[in-house]
Amino acid sequence: MFSQNTCIEPGCCKNSLSTFNSNGDIIEAAGYCLDHSPDKEGIKQQIYNYINTHDKIVGLDACGLVFENIDLTNKRFYGCNFMHCKFINLHSTGFRSRMSMFDFAIFSDCNLLQSNMQFTSFAGSIFSHTLFTESDMIQDNFSGIQSYQSSFDDSDLYNSRFVRAKLIDTSFRNCNVKKTVFRLIEQQNVLFKYSNTREAIFDQEQSQLFAGELDDKIAYKVAPQGTEGGNK
Repeated sequence: MFSQNTCIEPGCCKNSLSTFNSNGDIIEAAGYCLDHSPDKEGIKQQIYNYINTHDKIVGLDACGLVFENIDLTNKRFYGCNFMHCKFINLHSTGFRSRMSMFDFAIFSDCNLLQSNMQFTSFAGSIFSHTLFTESDMIQDNFSGIQSYQSSFDDSDLYNSRFVRAKLIDTSFRNCNVKKTVFRLIEQQNVLFKYSNTREAIFDQEQSQLFAGELDDKIAYKVAPQGTEGGNK
């Protein structure tokens, strides 16, 4: 995991960004958060260069940075911190993450196709026009996310969490949602066609979902314990 070092600025409780030695390697040392860094552009460039020149990245703390127009294809992140980051026009195939944190991050116009993410947290994040198509996203945390015009189609979401998520024009077609929790969600035009919703966990008082791509576009209800009250 990334080092839980606190910014050395007096009174600041934010995590410090990763620090590097003269060879450009991550080292265990106290440092500043992005707001208090005396060389913001310099530390940003060090982190960008480290990601560009490494395929396997362990323990990187990039909290609060903006990543725009980059390709993370086949990059592997282990125990990294991307909390409060912004990802804009990101394109990747085969992105891999283990035990990394993307809490309260913003993803806009991003493609993370065929990703493999396990034990990764996106709590409180915002997804706008973002695609996770054909991904394995097992035991991940999406609680409190806001998702707009985004897609998880053809993905494995086994045992993940979408508690209190706001899902607008978002698709989960042909997904494995066994033991996936969708409690207390706010939803509009959410599609679950061909997904195994009987194996998912919805509100006891019943959550209303949209069947998706049915000719009559009639909404159906998912009964307690994930048993459906309508036919697919």
